[in-house]
Amino acid sequence: MEDTGALETHLQELRRGTVVLACLRLLAEPGYGYGLLEELGRRGFDTDANTLYPLLRRLEKQGHLTSEWNTDEARPRKFYRTSPQGHVLADALATDFRAIARAIETLPGKE
Repeated sequence: MEDTGALETHLQELRRGTVVLACLRLLAEPGYGYGLLEELGRRGFDTDANTLYPLLRRLEKQGHLTSEWNTDEARPRKFYRTSPQGHVLADALATDFRAIARAIETLPGKE
């Protein structure tokens, strides 16, 4: 049996791309970082703030997300939304993810 540290590393690598896809899909409706972090956790995409916030900034810089500040509340929040370019990326990632999952199902393995 593989040690826990190595397993966690492999699982983290596997999940990294799925978090990108989950963010793009969830942010079809505007959301802010902490709320997104909680929603990702509820849906099984465990991540932490140190991973999520740099990811959001990178996706915004790449044009896949847009953002705006909401200053209506006592504490200003930056809200993100998937851009049209981000929707195209999400669709492509989802299509590829489904193809990979189907291919994995065809591989022999321990039942």
